[in-house]
Amino acid sequence: MDQNRVYFFDTTLRDGEQTPGVALRTPEKIEIAKGLVRLGIDVIEAGFPAASPGDFEAVQTIAREVKGTTICALARCNEKDVIKAIDALKDAERSRLHVFIAISEIHMQYKLKMTREQVLDKVKAILELAKGKVDEIEFSGEDASRADLDFACQVYGTAIAGGATIINVPDTVGYMMPQEFASKIRYIKEHTPGVEKVIISVHCHDDLGLANANSLAAIEAGARQVECTINGLGERAGNVGIEEVVMSLKTRHDYFHDLQVNIDTKQFTKLSKLVSRLTGVAVPPNKAIVGSNAFAHESGIHQHGMLSNPETYEIMTPESVGAEKTNIVLGKHSGRHAFEDHLKNLGFHQTFTEEKINDLFAKFKDLADKKKQVYDDDIIALVVEHMDHKKAFELVSQHYQLGEKGYAYADVRLNTPDGERADAAVGDGPVDASLKAVERVVGMPISLKDYQIRAITAGKDALGEATLKVEYNGRIFHGRGISTDIVKSSVNAYINAVNSIFLAMELEQQEEE
Repeated sequence: MDQNRVYFFDTTLRDGEQTPGVALRTPEKIEIAKGLVRLGIDVIEAGFPAASPGDFEAVQTIAREVKGTTICALARCNEKDVIKAIDALKDAERSRLHVFIAISEIHMQYKLKMTREQVLDKVKAILELAKGKVDEIEFSGEDASRADLDFACQVYGTAIAGGATIINVPDTVGYMMPQEFASKIRYIKEHTPGVEKVIISVHCHDDLGLANANSLAAIEAGARQVECTINGLGERAGNVGIEEVVMSLKTRHDYFHDLQVNIDTKQFTKLSKLVSRLTGVAVPPNKAIVGSNAFAHESGIHQHGMLSNPETYEIMTPESVGAEKTNIVLGKHSGRHAFEDHLKNLGFHQTFTEEKINDLFAKFKDLADKKKQVYDDDIIALVVEHMDHKKAFELVSQHYQLGEKGYAYADVRLNTPDGERADAAVGDGPVDASLKAVERVVGMPISLKDYQIRAITAGKDALGEATLKVEYNGRIFHGRGISTDIVKSSVNAYINAVNSIFLAMELEQQEEE
């Protein structure tokens, strides 16, 4: 045993599958198991063969087909379970039997209805049965974190004497505090006969959100195997996520005295997505390491720092866990530096002056107040909408309300060549009424020839793009408007068409002169 190395035991296919609502088929389990091999997992707990014929088949198939790691099967401390598990593992390249029995007073009294002496006798008998039939035996004292420590040491000592080479100390109900758990691990390490010959393992649940902290505290206290799952799947609040433990050890190698971890961390994101897809359990966006927001930054202060030096707000690189890149999310908290940098990424860096960027940023902030997230298409639309051109008319304000029988009332206020003007109209809906009101303010014989509206970005708060054609003096002019409000986008499209008419008239006048 290498005391400078932390071994990883993955139980996604056993404890992870006990997540309510999750049921994996054998081919899906094989796909995940092969992903775990690529990750570099030391031990894969493939299932609980005695639980069902399907579980037996899955463990047997994985043992036969998945190479490059130790395949483990779980068994209760009874003869039937152990024989089933050993049979399922017979074709494994390297096999491990994981046998367990509860050792806390509450479990022994109310679940097992056994005395301490009966538990010790059962452990001794089962280890005698299993010895020599698999490559390794791991023994777990279920609910060990709430067990009497001296009795726990007695049980573990019996298991070691019977041939167990790994003893697991599970915090079955996620009850421990980190310092408390570390103290228990030290006590077991100091008072268990034969413990120097075995690996101490821990299996932490996350009921109080402390599974990673407890696992790391146990490692500090001398544990050298961590039992975990991908994405933290498992009973109730789940198990510790392997991605969290591994990246804690690697990111803080200075603190953990350079403990060796033989895991290919670049596989984390890919495997996380695979497990999520096959189990149907979504990964929360703010999940550490593998969540979609783990390397996303929206705050303007954070974005400014990230653009200057990523280490200001990222303690690991997205590439180190197989994520594509840092994601600068543009939203209402974003700053001007992030917005300007994103304009350059979109190819607009030679288009705008500093003054124009400031103007666009102000309009972007207005849009971000209306939308939860601003997409690239939103920004492109915003930029195109506000590219420099002479505007004879600009919208100041608009209001509309629906009346009875489908009629609508609308009023608009515009900046015009003759100053600010307002008017109102009634139409067959808010768009019709609003365009008629604009037409009254403009006061020109303009005829609407075509009108279309479409969503150009994703989500319930998507931007609506209105495009239309108007005719003036026998010529067709186009207008385009963008807004989260389709009525406003329609009004802007109409005003832009009118501005095109005025620009054409001005150019014609210049040519005549």
